[in-house]
Amino acid sequence: MSVAIRDPWYALADPTRRLVFGKVVARPRSVTEIADELPVSRPAVSQHLKVLLDAGLVDVDRQGRERRYRPRREGLAELRQELESYWVQTLDAFKNLAEESYRANNPSEGTTP
Repeated sequence: MSVAIRDPWYALADPTRRLVFGKVVARPRSVTEIADELPVSRPAVSQHLKVLLDAGLVDVDRQGRERRYRPRREGLAELRQELESYWVQTLDAFKNLAEESYRANNPSEGTTP
């Protein structure tokens, strides 16, 4: 029995899954189209897409008997927001480190005569 992976970061940790996701991001595609473009079987592509679907990174549309996968904007927005928070924290930490280093190397700066 497989366990649904709901964490998008974990879902994208697999290199093959990132390739599958990249194909879907480029344009909506079926399992067959993706499998034809990668050295991965159709059943493997289906499994990767299920993980991406469970993680909220893709949606599926039925067109007749075919299923076409497309990126889910909300899932990508959540990833971007989380990544942005890491970036802001990193920049703040760098700014604080630079200011501390400057003060340590210029002790007379900032004092009034």
